[in-house]
Amino acid sequence: MQMNDATIVRRACRGDEAAFVELVELYQSPIYRLCYRMLGESIEAEDAAQETFLRAYRHLAGYQPERSFRTWLFAIATHYCIDCLRRRRPMPLPLESEPASRHPSLIEAGPGPEGTALLKEDHVEFQSLLARLSPKDRDVILMHYWGALSYDEIARTTGASTEAIKSRLHRARASLAKMLVERAHALKGRPIDARAYA
Repeated sequence: MQMNDATIVRRACRGDEAAFVELVELYQSPIYRLCYRMLGESIEAEDAAQETFLRAYRHLAGYQPERSFRTWLFAIATHYCIDCLRRRRPMPLPLESEPASRHPSLIEAGPGPEGTALLKEDHVEFQSLLARLSPKDRDVILMHYWGALSYDEIARTTGASTEAIKSRLHRARASLAKMLVERAHALKGRPIDARAYA
């Protein structure tokens, strides 16, 4: 967090509502992108981003200044999105034909109709593989790869040690790799498109 960001955070913590609005403006795009990457649906991501800022505002008095505000805010968003994913039965990750149309920060060229169908299939398949992991292993995968949190940030968020997080992530990756190999054999070699993980 830059020095001017830290100043804004201090003002917001003292009850300056205008300062909190500035923080929303600073972080709304990265928080939305995080929620979209985790949830895969633009309207749900917008709702999750709004809920993140509402929760941050309500708990601003409990924010510890020695902690990165970005990490704290991303942890709130990540936990909320994980709760959303846990409530899904099963855990689908829908792929819209034009997923970036609602937010300029996500605009990019689409894969075309056939590619979109394959990506949607791969999203659903990958989510089904994630659902087979233990909740703790799945959470660390989501926080690290979807939430872009470092080992230390995940450790602070979960209360586990950094070494425990590294071990858990290694175990989760190994489990996913085994399942992906089994799936590749079952499909006679058509691998999951890497964009399904994005």
